[in-house]
Amino acid sequence: MKVGILDSTLREGEQTPGVVFTVDQRVEIARTMSDLGVAMIEAGHPAVSPDIYEGIKRIMRLKRNGEISSEIVGHSRAVKRDVEVAAELEVDRIAIFYGVSEIHLKAKHHATKEEALSTIADVISYAKGHGVKVRFTAEDATRTDFDYLVQVARTARDAGADRIGIADTVGILYPSKTRELFSNLVSQVPNVEFDIHAHNDVGLAVANSLAAVEGGATIIHATVNGLGERVGITPLQQVAAAIKYHFGIDVIKLDKLQQVSTIIEKYSGIPMSPNYPVTGDYAFMHKAGIHVAGILNDPRTYEFMPPETFGRSRDYVIDKYTGKHALRDRFEKLGVNLSDEEIDQVLAKIKANQSAKFFRDVDLLEIAEEVTGRVLKPRPPEKIESLVWVLCESNVYTTAVTRRLSVLQGVKEVMEISGDYDILLKVEANDTVELNQIIENIRSVKGVKSTLTSLVLKRM
Repeated sequence: MKVGILDSTLREGEQTPGVVFTVDQRVEIARTMSDLGVAMIEAGHPAVSPDIYEGIKRIMRLKRNGEISSEIVGHSRAVKRDVEVAAELEVDRIAIFYGVSEIHLKAKHHATKEEALSTIADVISYAKGHGVKVRFTAEDATRTDFDYLVQVARTARDAGADRIGIADTVGILYPSKTRELFSNLVSQVPNVEFDIHAHNDVGLAVANSLAAVEGGATIIHATVNGLGERVGITPLQQVAAAIKYHFGIDVIKLDKLQQVSTIIEKYSGIPMSPNYPVTGDYAFMHKAGIHVAGILNDPRTYEFMPPETFGRSRDYVIDKYTGKHALRDRFEKLGVNLSDEEIDQVLAKIKANQSAKFFRDVDLLEIAEEVTGRVLKPRPPEKIESLVWVLCESNVYTTAVTRRLSVLQGVKEVMEISGDYDILLKVEANDTVELNQIIENIRSVKGVKSTLTSLVLKRM
């Protein structure tokens, strides 16, 4: 099975209401997506505005310098002037779109079916004349008469397009119909490859994208955090995880998803729901006592894949749903030994508390001291752990600084964040002398303006 990801965060993603990327952000996002390993980056529609044009121009400069490896795609209406603008930027591919459903032909293009086919063939041929690869996207393909859709695809192929995008523009497909549609298209229109561009209006974009791959599609269009028109298109992190689980294929570097999601959250201004799949705060957080007991014995009981696959770690909440297994495990991690009777008493107090949403380690120690009548000394950490917040200079790419910081000795995890600081580091040292040296090394990295350090006193 052959499948890759086209990331459209810079094009479809910026069509999310309220989302606007600066030129610098566009370049940084392109770098990040290339580092993530996507096959193609849809860098935008350069004829829309000067900033998009400038962003693609700078992205292509990086591509020529070997700093970006993904194929760069420029978007275009089926209009020759749009094609010229994209071609002068020397993008790897021009993606030409045209609405082909009866609704679009009548209400938007005011064209007959024959006129539409003529326009599609003419503009694709014109683009090929500029020596560039072409993808043709049939907008609103899933509400188009199938026989006419076949004519459209054949026309695009014969005019020089080597890829055909099938757009579920209003998100009305369902998986079995998607699989059937692509299977029939692949058999009736050979010698061309197909993309799926699935909108998520009824929440089926991931399922439809997987079904399209089963039907023969070889590229899935996606955006980080599922950005896009209305409710967006196929979310990158969800579909990449699903492809790995169901098909055993690594379409991207899964352990970088959390970092990428955080960057897009920051630049889009759209906060991530904590229960968002794969990259949400709760994705590998367990609560119910029976669940926690299960994952303590074997994480596979309540995790579809190890969180480490995605650069994450598992945790569990201590609250009224907690069971004895979780409570004992937490106290053991703190280095505190309690008898079964004492565990039962602590658990009873936790369940009797109706106001606390969850209990921190310090809360648990206070309850345990109340129950036992002893002063409990938690085990000191074997190493010094700290969190270091980093503020970057205003004229540098945050991702460039992130890469420099990630290779420093003692730096265990690097996250780009939003707020007063740009980067959060998790640092580990053997003693205070080593910690101070690590912090000095962080401050000496080009692009770092200032830092703020907090020691981690207790692990959760």
